[in-house]
Amino acid sequence: MAEFNELKGKTLTKIENNVDELIFHCADGDVYKMWHEQDCCESVDLDDVCGDLDDLIGSEILEAEEVSNEPFEKEWEGRFNKVDEWGDKTTEDGDWYPESHTWTFYKIGTFKGSVTLRWFGSSNGYYSESVDFAKQKPDGTFCSWD
Repeated sequence: MAEFNELKGKTLTKIENNVDELIFHCADGDVYKMWHEQDCCESVDLDDVCGDLDDLIGSEILEAEEVSNEPFEKEWEGRFNKVDEWGDKTTEDGDWYPESHTWTFYKIGTFKGSVTLRWFGSSNGYYSESVDFAKQKPDGTFCSWD
């Protein structure tokens, strides 16, 4: 396991965007992976990429931090304004309100621009909703539990 702020000071040469995982290739040869290690009854997805990932290529990373946003959380919760026949809160589209949820934001910035990665996790409350971030091992694998 690695800390996201380890990217600060590095220069990215490539970013692979594979739906719900990102792989960051650094000029010094280090490779990092951001994803969620699926367990059972949870869902963790890369909900939005705000900015252009290409702005992060070829310039030193000046900012790499994990943040949360309470006002966004309240706005999101406000979408669940219906109650279905079982008493569960839903949206107009019928999406149900999860028993447990986590918004996680990752901000990455260079002189060329910045990107915010918005991840959303939901579960029944018993499973992790966190995002994994790991440095590639010498054998080419990534491990979320080191």
